[in-house]
Amino acid sequence: MQSLREIYKIGRGPSSSHTMGPERAIKIIKKLFPHADEFKVTLYGSLALTGRGHGTDTVIEQTAAPVKCTVEWNEAAPCEVHPNTMDVKVYAGGNMIAERRIYSVGGGSVVFDGEPPERYEKNASDGVYPLNTYKEISEYCSARNMRLWQYAEECEGGEIFDYLLNVWERMKETIHEGLTASGVLPGRLGTQRRAQKLFQQKHIDESAQTRENRLVCSYAFATGEQNAAGGVVVTAPTCGACGVVPSVLKYMQETRGFSDEQIVRALATGGIVGLLIKKNASISGAECGCQAEIGSACSMAAAALAELFDMGLGQIEYAAEVAMEHHLGLTCDPIAGLVQIPCIERNAVAAMRAINALSLANFLADSRKISFDIIVKTMYNTGKDLLNNYRETSAGGLAKYYELK
Repeated sequence: MQSLREIYKIGRGPSSSHTMGPERAIKIIKKLFPHADEFKVTLYGSLALTGRGHGTDTVIEQTAAPVKCTVEWNEAAPCEVHPNTMDVKVYAGGNMIAERRIYSVGGGSVVFDGEPPERYEKNASDGVYPLNTYKEISEYCSARNMRLWQYAEECEGGEIFDYLLNVWERMKETIHEGLTASGVLPGRLGTQRRAQKLFQQKHIDESAQTRENRLVCSYAFATGEQNAAGGVVVTAPTCGACGVVPSVLKYMQETRGFSDEQIVRALATGGIVGLLIKKNASISGAECGCQAEIGSACSMAAAALAELFDMGLGQIEYAAEVAMEHHLGLTCDPIAGLVQIPCIERNAVAAMRAINALSLANFLADSRKISFDIIVKTMYNTGKDLLNNYRETSAGGLAKYYELK
């Protein structure tokens, strides 16, 4: 599997696959062809169908500057390898000197057709973690009396925790920025920011459970709204699902007093779960629906919480499995191609579901029947069975029936 740096990336929203990925692709092309004076980019599949709402063309043109760049949309051509496909033609002096086909595979990662993933991404090599299933990792750790974060340390070295501490600081900053912002999010929907209102809406007789729900959801809303506004976020594992992991960890740190060191270890554990999903299935909404984004984020959050509470490997697995199982079949149908409705609310709902999964794992892990590896395989096959209209094309579901004013 790849490095944790590939599951937690710091960048600008609103979409890791539709903005961060294409941005990364153009940066690589510019480095490969420093004397180019023109790019012609063609977007296919989900990139073409929802790219306008995500601002894909804008980020491509801005990244290409000062090189002249035109973007075309091909919504009809089939995408045989991945639904987030783009072609880049490179020109110099009026002549085409190169052409590359690139896949934006989710979480801001890109793969060039015919080339290994690590060709341009030093952390994308599958050789960082030698084991590729939860069963293998669990057996390895059990035999050595190791926790998952210790396995991460063994595979990546202690410097990975410095990186994760930076990730955690960025997550907290994003929440703060989201809680202090108000107004309307960019785009045709005119979506009001709600995180601040939710955070401040306290009641004298508020129960502990209500307070937990309100605060966790306000943190998830804050992160999701910052992402939708093009703010700086951390993929966990994607931009569209970036609010789940930080919201539950921030709440637990505030209410239970967990140290930054404990939070960082939890991020490592949750990150390993995310890497397993990315390796054996997908974290791309365009490939497998929102279950691959929000479902994966919920699994990561549940596993991270289980690590915080010092649960065993079986309990961590159960928490991650339950979190994913109850997102199976979740469609990706963003209205107007914007990462706003239903995306932002889904982050909040999934955050609370991660906490519920933690509670179940505390009591029921010894009676579990379904392994995490099975649920990951099931999610992938379910995603492949979803109609194309429900895989980030804005052609079905809410995106079809909501009437834009």
